Amino acid sequence: MNTTYDDADDHEEDTPNPVARLAAIAEARAALAREESAAVRHARLHGLSWAEIGVVLGVSKQALHKRFGKAG
Repeated sequence: MNTTYDDADDHEEDTPNPVARLAAIAEARAALAREESAAVRHARLHGLSWAEIGVVLGVSKQALHKRFGKAG
């Protein structure tokens, strides 16, 4: 897997603190999860089926039910 930090050993002074990097990633994941949840609710309110949403997100409708419930 190639990442921005693949050559971090060569540029140690250019890379942020590992704890700060991990904290930033955790916050980005949480923000993305909130955005995804809001988008799924919006899609359901506008008549998209669980199957249609699943196709767009690349997951099964069953996985969506498990994660977001049957509301909407």
